[in-house]
Amino acid sequence: MNDIVIATIKEWNISNYFKLKQLYKNDFNFHLLTNKDELTEEYINKLNPKYIFFPHWSWIIPKEIYNNFDCVVFHMTDLPYGRGGSPMQNLIVREVYDTKISALKVDDGMDTGDIYLKEDFNVSLGSAEENFMKLSNIVFNKMIPKFLTSNLIPTKQVGDIVNFKRRIPAESNINILKDKSLNKLYDFIRMLDAEGYPKAYLKLDDIRLEFSEVNLKNNTLVGRFEVTENE
Repeated sequence: MNDIVIATIKEWNISNYFKLKQLYKNDFNFHLLTNKDELTEEYINKLNPKYIFFPHWSWIIPKEIYNNFDCVVFHMTDLPYGRGGSPMQNLIVREVYDTKISALKVDDGMDTGDIYLKEDFNVSLGSAEENFMKLSNIVFNKMIPKFLTSNLIPTKQVGDIVNFKRRIPAESNINILKDKSLNKLYDFIRMLDAEGYPKAYLKLDDIRLEFSEVNLKNNTLVGRFEVTENE
């Protein structure tokens, strides 16, 4: 049987990994990597996998690996629109809610690789974490199975290139918003509400207020806030 490697760090992806492994246990040998130290040339050469999938990975993929194996990442934009960091947040601040999940081959550039396939995706509702979980379900239930059951041939990216810049923690300050309408505040708070992301915040003298779990109901924002002293 062919070997399949999946490298990811998020709990929702790890949960979906085990479901996928069970579903295709008679067809493939699956291997899960959750730490950059596990992704070594020696280990990958030993497995000789048919594919290495990266549903959510925070580290550099070694060149000697992606040059010798089919490495696939999943990017939340309709590439080549939206190359670069913080794709969900950059989409939402631009009010681009209908997008794609692009499955692309890893190469030397930032999201410049050839495209295997795309799936529709919408980010108009829900927290960042909820959208990541929804994305994970599409990747594991629809996209990766297409790789496992079909001979997908990647093609060059087509269209106008738009590059995104990775957001920094200071950009989570609500005061940077020029338009503080309810819809804008709703989008701003929810797009930053996920594990490992700097939540939307306000500074008031010596305290800091962080916002999460926001909902827009009857022209009112309802959610959770936490108050801490500024460090």
